[in-house]
Formats: sequence, structure tokens, C-alpha cells
Amino acid sequence: MSAQVDEDLLNGARVLVVEDEAAISMLLEDMLLDFGCTVVGPAARLATALEMAQSESFEVAILDVNVAGEPIYPVAEAIVKRNLPIVFSTGYGGAGIREPFRDRPVVQKPFSQADLKRTLIAAVAAARA
Repeated sequence: MSAQVDEDLLNGARVLVVEDEAAISMLLEDMLLDFGCTVVGPAARLATALEMAQSESFEVAILDVNVAGEPIYPVAEAIVKRNLPIVFSTGYGGAGIREPFRDRPVVQKPFSQADLKRTLIAAVAAARA
């Protein structure tokens, strides 16, 4: 797949953002807009995130592993039921992800724009394969 085709995967993609820290949420939104994505949310609470995961239209989700002290896994399960890709965002790296989600892509905080872009492209491309 060429770099241009990769870039096109994100252009116009709707991305659900679940992040409780306002500064990180705003940074994520700015990065996603730079990629040509449309931001769905962001959700800063588990209940809101779960509702959005079940009802909103999106191609991929970026989920903070710990949202206001609550684990994100009910939201991840709802997204998996819809056969949509997930990228976890955490300060703990892949080791902090519970089974059965350890095979999902992770961006470790703090992450660069390039890391986020590469991880999102891989998640979307794998879901479409």
C-alpha cells in the first residue's frame, strides 16, 4: 500500500475519542483534524462513552484506558460487538491492557502525532482487510 493510499484511509474518517483529560483531548482533536478526520465526541465519562460507542457512527475509536477512574473495557466490548477497530491510549503501554484486548493497537502517552497517525492507519487498514 502506498503512502498516499495510507493517508487517504484517515481522510474523512470519523473517530470516536474517549479521553477524560481536557488537555490530551484537545491535543487529540487537533491531531485528528490535521489528518482530515472528523472527531466524534470527545467523551470524558464512561457512561457517555458507552452510549456513543453503541449509537454513533464512526470508523475507529481512540480509548483512554482509564476514564475518570473507571476502566474503559465496557466501551471496548461494545465497539468490538460492532466489529470496529480500537486504538488504546495509555501511560502504561501494552502491558496495562487487559485480555482479551492485548492484541489491539496502543499509543503510549505521551505520543507523537506521527505515532498516532501510524497506529490509526494500521488499525483502519487491518479492519478493512
